[in-house]
Amino acid sequence: MEKSLLRFLTCGSVDDGKSTLIGNLLYNSKKLCRDQIEALEKDSKKHGTQGEKVDYALLMDGLASEREQGITIDVAYRFFETPIRKFIVADTPGHEQYTRNMVTGASTCDLAIILIDASKGILTQSRRHAFIVSLLQIPHVIVAVNKMDLVDYDEKIFDKICNEFKDFSAKLNISDIHFIPVSALEGDNVVDSSENMPWYRGTALLPFLESVYIRSDKNFVDFRYPVQYVQRPNSKFRGYAGKVASGTISPGEEIMVLPSEKTSKVKEIITYDGNLKEAFAGQSILITLEDEIDISRGDMLVRKSNIPKGASELDIMICWMSEKTLDLSSPKRLLLKHTSRTSNVFIDKIDYKIDVNTLHREESNELNLNDIARVQITSAQKLYFDNYKNNRRTGSLVFIDPITNETVAGGMIRSERRAASIQSTGSVKSKNITKIEFDISQAMLEQRNGHKGAILWLTGLSGSGKSTIAMALSNKLFEQGKHVASLDGDNVRYGLCSDLGFTPTDRSENIRRVAEVAKLIMESGQIVICSFISPYQKDRDFARSIVPEGCFFEVFIDADIDTCIERDPKGLYKKALAGEIRGFTGIDSAYESPVNPDIHLNTAEESVEDCIDTAINAIKHL
Repeated sequence: MEKSLLRFLTCGSVDDGKSTLIGNLLYNSKKLCRDQIEALEKDSKKHGTQGEKVDYALLMDGLASEREQGITIDVAYRFFETPIRKFIVADTPGHEQYTRNMVTGASTCDLAIILIDASKGILTQSRRHAFIVSLLQIPHVIVAVNKMDLVDYDEKIFDKICNEFKDFSAKLNISDIHFIPVSALEGDNVVDSSENMPWYRGTALLPFLESVYIRSDKNFVDFRYPVQYVQRPNSKFRGYAGKVASGTISPGEEIMVLPSEKTSKVKEIITYDGNLKEAFAGQSILITLEDEIDISRGDMLVRKSNIPKGASELDIMICWMSEKTLDLSSPKRLLLKHTSRTSNVFIDKIDYKIDVNTLHREESNELNLNDIARVQITSAQKLYFDNYKNNRRTGSLVFIDPITNETVAGGMIRSERRAASIQSTGSVKSKNITKIEFDISQAMLEQRNGHKGAILWLTGLSGSGKSTIAMALSNKLFEQGKHVASLDGDNVRYGLCSDLGFTPTDRSENIRRVAEVAKLIMESGQIVICSFISPYQKDRDFARSIVPEGCFFEVFIDADIDTCIERDPKGLYKKALAGEIRGFTGIDSAYESPVNPDIHLNTAEESVEDCIDTAINAIKHL
C-alpha cells in the first residue's frame, strides 16, 4: 500500500526551537545518512550553540547567515519518511520581518506545529503565527510547548500555557488543536514518550504525525482541472496537461470547459506510468476529450453539474510580502496568478488591516511588508474560483509586480464582490403613474415603415471596431430605405448618462438606461443600432429580456486585445497601460465575451464590407 504524504510546518517566535525540533526528529528517527551525521557533528563544533552536544538546528539552518546568527531566515524544506508515512516539513522563520516567509511555507500544509517556549510563554509572534495558521485554513494544529527541561518539566506551567492559548484561539478558526509538551534539545516526547513527564498521557510528536488522519481534509467532490499546457505533437492527438486541483474524474464523464462553457466527455487519462481509470486531487495527468474543442492554458475543466463561481471583482484577504509600500492614492497595476491563469489586476480598496496581536481592525490606505488585510480587487479577466475555505487550490491568488517580477502578495478569496446590478424588475417606485397605450400601435408603424423594429446590440472591446461597424451598418440600412437610429457609448455619456462613471454599478446602470431608451425607439418601428462595450453578460441579457423574442440581436464585434492595443484609435490603451486610467476594460477590468452571439463579426480578420454583408444577411427577414 502506498504511503500517504503529510505536509507540515513548524512556526512560532524567535528561539522557540523550531529548527532544533525538526533536526531532532530527523536525527533520532534514524533518517540521516552517515555523511550527514558526520557533517552535523563537525558543524556543531564550529557553529553550534549547545556546547559539546549536537546542535540539531544546523540540519535545517543551511544559509551561512543563519548559522552565523543562530536564527532561521528563509523557509527550509526537508523530506523524510517512516515505515508508516512520508513527510515534507517546512521550517519557517520566527522573526516578525520574515512573516512573509512563514506564509509561503504554510500555504500548502496539512498541519502546523506552533512552538512555544515554556520558559517565556505565549509571545507576540506566537499569536501572529497562530492567526496566520487560522487564516490559511490549516486543518490540524499541534501546540508544542518546548524547552520543558528549562522549567523542570513542570505540569502546571504546561497547563497554564495551554489554557492561555485556548483562550486566544477561541477567536480564531482552528477546529483541531492538540498540545504536546516537548524538549527538542533533549528529545523528550519528540520520537518517543518521555520518562521525565509521566503526567503527560498523550502520544509523542512523531507517532502523532504518523497517525493524524488527513484524507477527509481533501476536496474530492468539486472537480477542478486548470489546464497548464496543450500537447499537440501531431494532427491526430490533442491532450490537455495539468494537475487535478480538487475532486476526481474518470474516462467517459462529461466535462465543461470554462470560460467557453463548451462540453465534451473525457476520452483518456494519460500518465507517464500508463492510463488511469480515475484521477484524483493532486495528480498530474494529461486528459484527452471525445471532441475537438478550443482549449488553452488558463481554461478550467469542471463537471457540468458542479461549476465554480465566476467573477472579475473579488473580496479577498491578502498578505503583503513586498518591502515596497502599496499606496492606493497612486494606483498600480499588478499581475495576478490564479491556478494557471494570469491577468492584470488592480487593488481597488483596503477595507481594513488586521492587528494580528489584538485581532483588531484598522483603517488604512496603504499596505506595508507583512501587513494582512481585507481588500477589494478587479481583474481584467473573469476568474473561476471557490471560496478558499472550501477549496484552497482554486481559492488562492498570487500577486506579481509586472516590472520586477517580484511576488508582492498572496491572497485568499472570500467571495465575489460585485453586487447585483441595478436593473429593472418590472416594478417601479411610484404608485401614482399609469402606462399609456397610444392609438398608433407598433405593428401599424412597422407596416408603414416596411420592416419590423429591432435592436442590434454591438458589444466588444474598445478599439474592436464597434463605432466603425455601427456607422457603416447604419448607412447601409438607410440606403435600403430602412428607418434606423443609432445610440453610441460615448454620445450618451454627454447627456443621458453624464452622471455615471465606470464602476461596475455605474456600467450596469448605463446599460439599463440605454436598453430602456432603445426599447422605446424600437417600439416606434425603427432598427436601433446600439454600440457599447457592455462588458457584463448579465447586463446584455437584461437588454434582451425587456423586448419581445426575436427583436434583439447580440452582435459580437470580435478583435483580440493585442489588435485593439495596436489600433488604439483614442489613445486610451496607452494611458491604461501606463496606469493613468483605472478600470479600463481589457486591461484591468474584465470583458465577458458573448458565448453564443446572434451575429459574430471578427474585425481582426474580416473587412468592414464583409462584416456588413454578414450582419445585413442575418437581419434580412425583418
